[in-house]
Amino acid sequence: MKTFEISLNGERLATQAPTLQALLQARGYALQCAMACAINRSFVPRPEWPERALKNGDRIDVITPITGG
Repeated sequence: MKTFEISLNGERLATQAPTLQALLQARGYALQCAMACAINRSFVPRPEWPERALKNGDRIDVITPITGG
């Protein structure tokens, strides 16, 4: 399995996850929760997560809502 060097929310890491959804699951994100994802500053719609392949150098940002005030 290929290893990718990526950035996830500013943290450099190596992963063998082939897709965005696999990465999120491997990092412990609950996929049923509200969140948005971008790769290289481009929004990735949720239906595309299972097919969106990762590449070396990708910058992934995961944004979750914060409640309160």
